[in-house]
Amino acid sequence: MKPEEIIEYVDGLDGVLTVQPAEGDGSPEVAWGDTFFFYAPDGVMPTNTQPFATIVTKDYPEDTLSRLDRPDAFRVNIAAGKENFVKWTGHAPRDNPAGEVDHSAADTLMAHPVYGTVGWLAVVNPGPRTEADTRELLHTAYELARARYERRA
Repeated sequence: MKPEEIIEYVDGLDGVLTVQPAEGDGSPEVAWGDTFFFYAPDGVMPTNTQPFATIVTKDYPEDTLSRLDRPDAFRVNIAAGKENFVKWTGHAPRDNPAGEVDHSAADTLMAHPVYGTVGWLAVVNPGPRTEADTRELLHTAYELARARYERRA
């Protein structure tokens, strides 16, 4: 999977606002080139909610375990809920044994190296082994975000 394929898939879901920070738009430089997905059916950038998924293309300060400094490396981050987190990792988010996983392994679903303790999953360069599961988890994260939005409305 390429980032463009993931963006096309998620952006095609009803009510998704896809944000791609770039130079000159007022966003922090560290976010330039990355992609953030929000459920925002009104098309307005939410101010009090996190994205339900992201695609990052580089290491962030305090988030270098995925080694995204490699050529063509990127990571999909997914807030797919506690149930899916447990299903994929075998443990609750708060019990995240971060040191036991190679966070740079490609095409492997795992706890997010930083946000795993709050239930986020991640996959570096999703490929044949994880493509279908990544799409399913992205859809689940979308549904959860939509449900939160509707409860608040």
